[in-house]
Amino acid sequence: MTAENFRACAVLPVYNHPAVLERTVDDLLGSGLPVVLVDDGSDALCRALMDTIAAGRGQVHLVRRPANGGKGAAVKDGLRAALALGFSHALQIDADGQHDTVDVEPFIGIARRRPRALVAGYPAYDASVPRHRYYARYATHVWVWINTLSTRIRDAMCGFRVYPLAEACALLDRHPMGSRMEFDVEFIVRWQWAGLPLEQRQTRVTYPEDGISHFRLWRDNVLISGTHARLFLTMLTRLPTLLARRLRRPGNAP
Repeated sequence: MTAENFRACAVLPVYNHPAVLERTVDDLLGSGLPVVLVDDGSDALCRALMDTIAAGRGQVHLVRRPANGGKGAAVKDGLRAALALGFSHALQIDADGQHDTVDVEPFIGIARRRPRALVAGYPAYDASVPRHRYYARYATHVWVWINTLSTRIRDAMCGFRVYPLAEACALLDRHPMGSRMEFDVEFIVRWQWAGLPLEQRQTRVTYPEDGISHFRLWRDNVLISGTHARLFLTMLTRLPTLLARRLRRPGNAP
């Protein structure tokens, strides 16, 4: 890919996040990124706000899902819409104000230098992080390391990433993936299994006092646990390939 062919946008999945949505969109536009807003079945108030944002700003594309399907479903629809619009890369960012848009430009810079790589964030938390969310992540870290036979992936749950769209959508076409909070984990594990390049960078994550999180502790942890178990069974069938790759490339490189 040449520099002339590099064309990035942001994909913003939205389900009832009116408080900081307008500011997030403006920050992304200010960073030079067109925005693909994905309405994942939001209520009337948030739908109206998205209509206003899309109508009043250039370079905002609104994708509307008929009903709430989950973060993963919205991201998948957003990535496919971005590819159809002619973009080469898409930055995934959450709509609830957790992610720092100051990191947009450094992440896009990495993607420009390594255009076939998934650029995945790993969080630098401040004191606002809920303790149960912080410690529960370690169970996912361990399962991801088991399922990839590698400790390379720093964090599989961070939703701040830059996707090379052709490779990402091809992977989605080959492997149906979870549609809720388990999507981020499954995607990066399957990316690693495919031997595709990965870059990682730390990004600041906060939990605003007035923020709205749709992570449901029991429901989503059950979904994520089921995904780990399913990936583990799949990993066993891929074990010879994964072991051979480790022998060919010492260390934890993909």
